[in-house]
Amino acid sequence: AAPAEAGSAEAGDAWGRVLDVPRYAQRLHAAGETRWGGGGDSWCSPTCVSMVLDFWGTGPTADRYAWVAPPGPRPQVVHAARHCYDHAFGGPGNWPFNTAYAATHGVDAFVTRLRSLAEAERFVAAGIPLIVSAAFTAGQVPGLDYDTRGHLMVLAGFTAEGDPVLNDPYAPDDERVRRTVPRGPFESAWQAGSGGIAYVLRPESTPLPPPPAQANW
Repeated sequence: AAPAEAGSAEAGDAWGRVLDVPRYAQRLHAAGETRWGGGGDSWCSPTCVSMVLDFWGTGPTADRYAWVAPPGPRPQVVHAARHCYDHAFGGPGNWPFNTAYAATHGVDAFVTRLRSLAEAERFVAAGIPLIVSAAFTAGQVPGLDYDTRGHLMVLAGFTAEGDPVLNDPYAPDDERVRRTVPRGPFESAWQAGSGGIAYVLRPESTPLPPPPAQANW
């Protein structure tokens, strides 16, 4: 069969579906380890990768991050920050470095650009959360009350009305990581901020959705 177009019934299957991605707050690490980019306040990308790896049950085992001392709130995030750190850039937010780190944990991982949330819906409908990069000022996306020139969040699903449900690591605690935001403003902040950048992480046993006619995955 020909691939369904983005926005088709297949993509619409994501409305009302929220994947059970664990919620990790990067800011829990703000007072701890400061190497690898200054600490928790700048660790959105490795925190998101840690959430998605643990969603798939493929995160690092305790012996891999036993070097983290004191262990702090979540040593696997410190481990990820160290291994995603780009010495030339001076931070752990290099997109390909993060997918390369993820790929050492038994998942297929790559960076792509998606044209719309309609394309993103196809991944959620297939059971695959995405890590997306957006930029915005406080209040530009209602519910996200801070400024960022580039921030990574997990797109965990959509409400029944089609609004994005995020795991935003820039929260004071794990309980407040889950945030629902209005579709239009968020889509604009994602597309304008990064051109629709997304990390796709999934085990080979979980098929990718059919690509659109002009394939970007």
